Amino acid sequence: MPAHEGPQRSYDAVIVGGGHNGLVAAAYLARAGRSVLVLERLGNTGGAAVSTRPFTGVDARLSRYSYLVSLLPKKIVRDLGLDFRVRTRTVSSYTPVERDGRQTGLLVGGGERRTREAFARLTGGESEYRAWQEFYDMTGRVAKNVFPTLTEPLPTRDELRRRVDDEEAWRVLFEEPIGVAVEARFADDLVRGVVLTDALIGTFADAHDPSLAQNRCFLYHVIGGGTGAWDVPVGGMGALTDALAGAARDAGAILATGHEVLGISSDGRAAEVTYRTADGEGVVGARHVLVNASPQELAVLTGDQPPTPAEGAQLKVNMLLKRLPRLKDAEVDPREAFSGTFHIAEGYRQLATAHAQAAAGRLPEAPPSEIYCHSLTDPTILGPGLVEQGYQTLTLFGLHTPARLFDHDNDGVREELLASTLAQLDAHLAEPLADCLATDADGRPCIEAKTPLDLERDLRLPGGNIFHRELSWPYAQEDTGRWGVETRHANVLLCGAGAVRGGGVSGVPGHNAAMAVLEQLGD
Repeated sequence: MPAHEGPQRSYDAVIVGGGHNGLVAAAYLARAGRSVLVLERLGNTGGAAVSTRPFTGVDARLSRYSYLVSLLPKKIVRDLGLDFRVRTRTVSSYTPVERDGRQTGLLVGGGERRTREAFARLTGGESEYRAWQEFYDMTGRVAKNVFPTLTEPLPTRDELRRRVDDEEAWRVLFEEPIGVAVEARFADDLVRGVVLTDALIGTFADAHDPSLAQNRCFLYHVIGGGTGAWDVPVGGMGALTDALAGAARDAGAILATGHEVLGISSDGRAAEVTYRTADGEGVVGARHVLVNASPQELAVLTGDQPPTPAEGAQLKVNMLLKRLPRLKDAEVDPREAFSGTFHIAEGYRQLATAHAQAAAGRLPEAPPSEIYCHSLTDPTILGPGLVEQGYQTLTLFGLHTPARLFDHDNDGVREELLASTLAQLDAHLAEPLADCLATDADGRPCIEAKTPLDLERDLRLPGGNIFHRELSWPYAQEDTGRWGVETRHANVLLCGAGAVRGGGVSGVPGHNAAMAVLEQLGD
């Protein structure tokens, strides 16, 4: 569709990139009566928050890249009138392990009694469960106080500390490596590992990393929604971005796909955005430009010096199964085990070893990963025929696989890593996963894997980092601006995951960039 009526047409806001944050900003600004143009390079909006049918001839619509929702404030859903729902998983997690020659594991969820009994079955006592309760009661209190601040102007560090109102929690989460608290509070290696994993999603760090990158990752994983719960989007992640695109269009925003932005020039009061389509190049004027892309891409577009990319460190695997595999731990129903987060090779010592091996330039011998079966919670992502036959999806997210490991042979290393990752899963299954995989219309197994380099190629994520850069503390620091979206160009804002308080599927940077624009315009 044409982006505008003529090359001199100007908009109140031009948004570069139609990912979920750009769509949130577009919807807010258009609903406020501003003229808005979204320029998206790809043939569809949604960015990493899309649903696709990756397997030829198979009616399974998967969340191909991002896949769970925690950080999206209900305020945004209400403000924009989105027809979007999530469902809570009844089981939080299951972690299999072999102990004393016996296949066992830890099932968290299904009610307090069952969780307590699962801890006792694994550890032989009550102390680990009590420590678990106390620890997550503490993070729950922090979540309740911190999460509402994400859609407010940035608090100072002291202001956020007062909001937390718990000096022990502040020390544990904000001041000392999370490994200190994990080791002080928990004795069981498996329990320690389950706690630590939230600090390592897309973040290549050790439990005791002095940078506290792991703490920032952990914080964002436990504050979502004010509870820390991670929910399944009904209809897949694309249901969210489809709803956002509809809200933006209904409010009057123009969404122009197939429009690649080449440059942004600004004098601080007005800007021009140069773009390219299949038909040639064009220029559009704007009072404000909001960039829903990485800080590196922002710098390239404005002619500034790009920051050093933050390295991605994950393996993403999508699968479709004919049936869920049986477990060696016969006391757990696979439908429960896979309905939450299924942890593989994520004991505390295993995570430390995997990190050390990857830091030394080698693939982890026992690659850690976690698995989710979304179709157990939301069968609507599968066609009726697949549901009737008992098909299920699996999403696997691997840890401690930094982009550097794939530089010399992305395809070859991907296959090697995938094989060893699935072997770790098979060690806890009563039947090989390969026997459960569905096949597509061409007879190929329904499985695809994405490395950091694949994400860099497909989505232009620098270094394949799913957060665009290292996650930030949710408080003001030097040069963060009032909303955490400001740049050195007064009317150019960063509304992507690389903004302060960005990362994850949240819409927070989009909301905050829109608020910053409306404040500047006096609305």
